[in-house]
Amino acid sequence: MRIQPANRRLGILLSGRGSNFEAIADRIASGKLQADIAVVISNVETAPGLESARARGLNAVYLSSRQKQREDFDREAVQVLKKHDASLVVLAGFMRILSRVFLEAFPYGILNIHPALLPAFPGTDAQQKALDYGVKFSGCTVHFVDDTLDGGPIIAQAVVPVLDGDNAETLSLRILKEEHSIYSEAIDLVLSGRCEIEGRRVKPSPSGRGRPPKAAG
Repeated sequence: MRIQPANRRLGILLSGRGSNFEAIADRIASGKLQADIAVVISNVETAPGLESARARGLNAVYLSSRQKQREDFDREAVQVLKKHDASLVVLAGFMRILSRVFLEAFPYGILNIHPALLPAFPGTDAQQKALDYGVKFSGCTVHFVDDTLDGGPIIAQAVVPVLDGDNAETLSLRILKEEHSIYSEAIDLVLSGRCEIEGRRVKPSPSGRGRPPKAAG
């Protein structure tokens, strides 16, 4: 199955500083990633990433998740994404689990990045789990989001060594540097129509068919 987004417009969801959002936005600004950021959504009103989006002149939307069922919040988020014509949803430190309402609105249209080499160490505190287990290599994984925890088909991975003196912070920083690179590469792969899924395997194809139009500007 070939994944073919309708356009190159991204919807970014974040809950914190959004360093991966910043890296993606910088790649777009430099011309290294052909995409538009249609809207940035956060469930945290004071999220630094949301303020950064406003400073960049992007559409930035705060959606409160307080006292809401997960499905109700997700319906609101989907409405905002559809309003801004986003075809690919990018999670950049979004600290909520998506419901079926969201997943069905964007089938194979939601990406996440995780600071471990999945399927090892899903969930929170992945870097500390890797250190506690004694692995010699860790890294990060970009994957499609499905109804499992960090379990969707893997698009890209990057490997970093675990050094003898590492703690969770130093390992996290080394992994984060790779995250900022491979997330944009994975986004470009999907947007260009060069992403095929066979079972759980994601296979890059040489060229896309009927590629989405390039981002304006």
